Amino acid sequence: MVGLADVPVAVLYSGGKDSNYALYWAVKNGLNVRFLVSMVSENEESYMYHTPNINLTDLQAKALGIPLVKGFTTGEKEKEVEDLKRVLEGLKIEGIVAGALASRYQRERIERIAKELGLKVYAPAWGRDPEEYMRELVRIGFKFIFVGVSAYGLTQEWLGRVVDDAIIDELAKLRDKYNIHVAGEGGEFETFVLDMPLFKYRIVVDEAERIWEGLSGKLLIKKAHLEPK
Repeated sequence: MVGLADVPVAVLYSGGKDSNYALYWAVKNGLNVRFLVSMVSENEESYMYHTPNINLTDLQAKALGIPLVKGFTTGEKEKEVEDLKRVLEGLKIEGIVAGALASRYQRERIERIAKELGLKVYAPAWGRDPEEYMRELVRIGFKFIFVGVSAYGLTQEWLGRVVDDAIIDELAKLRDKYNIHVAGEGGEFETFVLDMPLFKYRIVVDEAERIWEGLSGKLLIKKAHLEPK
């Protein structure tokens, strides 16, 4: 893509499908991905950032062979945006790549701090049709599982399921019935990527625990390892 070659960037990286797609797009379009940046919320709550299994971005970074930079936040609204800004201003980059799909809250704050730091913003999945986007991820070789669910129709049995076309069919039916976002952008679910085309190793989950509270739950991955592809 004209104008992108060798631009040094950091990818905002949560370990889920969207940040991994943003990374995939950046590499395929010639951006120079120098860092992955993960924000860790110390109280497991955040308005901006994906939190389930964020500690495992270390393992994903090893699978990718890309340096990981971690920032820490208490998850306090608006303050957590400034926490990200402090991390980014210490990096030698010219742009940031984000996996935002439809969240104006997230995108507007990322664009604001990027403007303050003089950085370009790339959001390759922004405005994509959710179902078509999910099917593309499966088609190009992403293997990802549900690690958080919080919507009608998504029971604890969904936790740990690998997303494939049949799963996307089910999500489409739930969209028609409950008006959920098929790609989970409304907070309906969170994902964790076990493998994708840029991974040099795949991630294997050895031990995990389902935690269910009322109408929502999460899959806590307690132990995982890298395996040659």
